[in-house]
Amino acid sequence: MRISPAAVAEILFSSSPEATPQEILVVRSIRFPRLFASLAAGASLAVSGAVLQGVLGNPLADPYTLGIASGAALGASVGIHLGGIWVSGAAFAGALAALGLAFLLSWRARGASSISMVLSGIVVSSILSAGVTLFKALSDERVSAIVLWLMGSFSGASVESAAAVFCGAVLLFAAAEWWGRELDAMSLGEGRAFFLGVREKRIKITLLVLASLAAALPAASFGIIGFVGLVGPHLVRLVLGPSHRPLLAASFLGGALLLAGADGAARALGELPVGVITALAGGPVFCWILVRQRGGDP
Repeated sequence: MRISPAAVAEILFSSSPEATPQEILVVRSIRFPRLFASLAAGASLAVSGAVLQGVLGNPLADPYTLGIASGAALGASVGIHLGGIWVSGAAFAGALAALGLAFLLSWRARGASSISMVLSGIVVSSILSAGVTLFKALSDERVSAIVLWLMGSFSGASVESAAAVFCGAVLLFAAAEWWGRELDAMSLGEGRAFFLGVREKRIKITLLVLASLAAALPAASFGIIGFVGLVGPHLVRLVLGPSHRPLLAASFLGGALLLAGADGAARALGELPVGVITALAGGPVFCWILVRQRGGDP
């Protein structure tokens, strides 16, 4: 439906807009929640990626490094397999359970060091991904619903779910901005922040939990959307440098615009899942970033 920008603004901000009931329904109940959800999810995933890359000191870290995506996927698969019972809640519980398991394995292995956190997340992700495959094999007629959820989509987004994701993004952004100097110190390497007077362990755990929470919220509400938390902060870092305070602000805005644009492209191409667009675009971009940073030839 073609609606002019002026008419959209009037529908959104006027109590009695001069528009048809169909236009009001499309703008207020379909397009606005979807746009709000894509902006909130993009900001949340990009800020989570920037924080995790700084805290773990690993440029390949993203919101799903700790197994969050696989945990959410397994939880949602269980919910869909049981007949669509509380899918979002099950996905969120699965994401947090995966985070807790990664923390436990890391702590038992090497005292929750950055390297052990990444390795533990990879192990947890592999195990839970096998569980998702098992549920897809057992779900019969519901397997298509599981597959569609795993690809991510904003087609059924609501203002309430978008607002929850946005609050998680703002909470993480505020905490990371507050500890921006400490993040700069921690990104120098394991243990070096201690000699600069930074209480590394307490800040690291707090930011890891908040970043995981901010990544789990969009995964639970809209499905698995990859590469935004990995590519977004890298692109911003190429322009602004490694300082975390400007990096976080630009990642918040850039991630929001990046995912909103990807969702617009997905809708224009015939209502494709947005996770397909981010994977197709994010993979080559990330390869280009790796080649550029190494200074090698493609």
